Amino acid sequence: MSIEVGSKLQGKVTGITNFGAFVELPGGTTGLVHISEVADNYVKDINEFLKVGDEVEVKVLNVESDGKIGLSIRKAKEAPPSERRPQKRGSRNNNTGNRPQRAVSFEDKMSRFLKDSEERLASLKRNTESKRGGRSSKKG
Repeated sequence: MSIEVGSKLQGKVTGITNFGAFVELPGGTTGLVHISEVADNYVKDINEFLKVGDEVEVKVLNVESDGKIGLSIRKAKEAPPSERRPQKRGSRNNNTGNRPQRAVSFEDKMSRFLKDSEERLASLKRNTESKRGGRSSKKG
């Protein structure tokens, strides 16, 4: 049986390390499920999720030329369409309201950054000079 990238297979956990778990696939080949591919949330101890002998469904992520097979348990459990969160197109900000989005060029971003930076620096300078002035006049 040839193992292809993207295919989902049943396997048996044969070994556990601190960086992942080895899974025996049909045909006697072994692949590695990295600790980051075990669950959707952060996995501190892989032993909380897997034990040697567990039957797991895995998705083949990659097959390298030297025979190493990268596997994922979390990608094998894709959420049904009703549970997936819809992704907004063209916007990374959620607080834009109903305003239309306009493309902002690098130059616009840079000029806004410089303006804000100069305003903050002027404000900081004003505040420190007034404090220094207050102290030095009392000394004299």
